[in-house]
Amino acid sequence: MTYMEKTQVYLRKEELEALRQAAARSGRSVAELIREAIRKVVLRPRSTGPVALWDGEPKRTSLEHDSVHDEP
Repeated sequence: MTYMEKTQVYLRKEELEALRQAAARSGRSVAELIREAIRKVVLRPRSTGPVALWDGEPKRTSLEHDSVHDEP
């Protein structure tokens, strides 16, 4: 089992209610959702290279990004 330390977090009423509803919908605990959010936002891995939203080879490098306006 992984060792964990207990802590307290102060949330506004609507934040806690939304968190409880999300936990109920997902079948997970509030604590599990908080830990996941921390891993995704605070401990997220840094990108090690280019990030693309498409498949295939890029047509130009980021240094040439304005050249798209040169084409008719």
